Amino acid sequence: MEEYIKIIVFKLREQHFGVDVQQVLSIEKYQEITSVPRTSDFIKGIINLRGETIPVIDLKERLQLESTELTEQTRILIVQAQDVQVGLIVDAATDVLDIDHSSIEQPPNIIGGVKDTFLGGVAKLKEELLLLVDLEQILNFEESNEIKEVVNASN
Repeated sequence: MEEYIKIIVFKLREQHFGVDVQQVLSIEKYQEITSVPRTSDFIKGIINLRGETIPVIDLKERLQLESTELTEQTRILIVQAQDVQVGLIVDAATDVLDIDHSSIEQPPNIIGGVKDTFLGGVAKLKEELLLLVDLEQILNFEESNEIKEVVNASN
């Protein structure tokens, strides 16, 4: 029996990335972010989403790809990373795909400028490669604590 994983596809620059749909709580239109002083550059601030304070990071900056230019297509993926909810700014959320486990390979050390520590694998699709982001690796221990402090300070 073939095993499939459901992936939400999003864009950073012209590259497509994917994340396990089970880790994505919602996809939101970009909204105004309240900045929080003295935080890492990639932590853009916080948003109030249905009564909850959600820290927001620019995923492009986190992956050292540059900062995000805001457009009509810009979205915030609300995800569960480690034990904290966080919003990820992406250029666009484009698709939901079922990907066969057998088409996923280990990532090379550096691919497209993104260190492999942030990647859970590379899915070979018919027309392109899809980089699968490992949300547990997006934030290291200190950064995860910094995100929690941002939320606690704003509550």
